[in-house]
Amino acid sequence: MKSDIHPKVFKATFRCNCGYEAQILSTKGETVQVEICSQCHPFYTGKQRFVDTAGRIDRFNKKYAKFQKDAK
Repeated sequence: MKSDIHPKVFKATFRCNCGYEAQILSTKGETVQVEICSQCHPFYTGKQRFVDTAGRIDRFNKKYAKFQKDAK
């Protein structure tokens, strides 16, 4: 086998915005930040939750505003 071709593996802390933390192995670094995990995702919890932020909706509206004007 070739040496020095594998990425460095870190014992990382996985942190979600909901507050959940876990220890994982990762090649990304010592801390991994995510927006949604299995502890807060609606598919796993069965609870409906609005995940999208207003910023995404505003960006979409700005991007396609000119098409709305042309259609009228």
